[in-house]
Amino acid sequence: MNISHRPTLQSFDYISFILMISISLYGLLFIFSSTYSYEKPLSSFFIKQALGLCCSIIIYCMCLIPDYRNLMRWGHVAYYAVVILLITTLIKGSIGMGGKRWINIIIFKFQPSELAKLFFPTYIVNYLHTYKKFVVYSFTLFIPIIAMIGITFFLIYKQPDLGTALICLFSGFLICWLGGLPKKFFVYSTITLAIMTPVIWNCALRDYQKNRIIVFFGQGNSKKEGYQIEQAHIAIGSGGIWGKGLLKGTQNKLQFLPESRTDFIFAVVCEEWGLIGALILLSLYALLFLRSFLIINTFKDPYAQLLASGLILHILLATIINIGMVLGMLPIVGIPLPLLSYGLSNLWITYACFGILQNIIIHCR
Repeated sequence: MNISHRPTLQSFDYISFILMISISLYGLLFIFSSTYSYEKPLSSFFIKQALGLCCSIIIYCMCLIPDYRNLMRWGHVAYYAVVILLITTLIKGSIGMGGKRWINIIIFKFQPSELAKLFFPTYIVNYLHTYKKFVVYSFTLFIPIIAMIGITFFLIYKQPDLGTALICLFSGFLICWLGGLPKKFFVYSTITLAIMTPVIWNCALRDYQKNRIIVFFGQGNSKKEGYQIEQAHIAIGSGGIWGKGLLKGTQNKLQFLPESRTDFIFAVVCEEWGLIGALILLSLYALLFLRSFLIINTFKDPYAQLLASGLILHILLATIINIGMVLGMLPIVGIPLPLLSYGLSNLWITYACFGILQNIIIHCR
């Protein structure tokens, strides 16, 4: 992995950094709105997210210090520790929202599954860089990676956290596709998945997961299974073009909208700032991802390209899935909106991913 020039901060991409901070501040504003009360204007959620954002910037800066190639090598090793943490979560994890997804760390809870999003790309890229010299560049080379994708998916699914498990599954296979995994694998996998659909439905999905899919196809009781998405649609539709104004969203303030600070925060944006506010937010996301991938495309080192793409893909997927879910275009899954939703684990890992991407830009641009 040869670098043609010495790294310099002159290569720092200020545009993507400003876009990332802008989305985060946008999110902080609507976490304030979704958790505001007259008795306590600054909720504990807002304060934690504000402090978490400050910590995120520190994490981002720390990711700029080492050479990204060293981060890749250590990340490869760290991924095995992540697998151990995922197993530990299933055994001794903190229970909340119907599953064991967190580990208590003094004053906050941390989701080890978020670490998988950060270290899995480093695992894949370091593995390919190490072994492609000795193994024929074919399906055989990818068997250990596919096995690790399966293990990761299973451990996160068992928490249960199907949303994060699917993000890790899809992003993992997308990295493999970019890394040269034969296209026949995806064709055969799609055919197998289609054949196994009845078995997956009856044996793998829990009742609430089935209900979410049923609701997606227009069935289900609006007072039970369909409540979340119906309230989200009411919030979005009532916002109109300009919105009702900050702190004036009725679905939000009267607590009709579930998970308004996390999974459904985009509905709060639509209700209070309307179509205009939603388009501004979507434009910020579009510019951030477009900017990132255009820069990645300029890298001459294919492994730097693959690592950078892997760090951003899961964020892009989560953004598309969350917004699609809130708009009713996809089934409901428990996935926060990156940089916007409340949640320290997701925020820190997202900043770490963009920090490593910036590190690669500084070294390769």
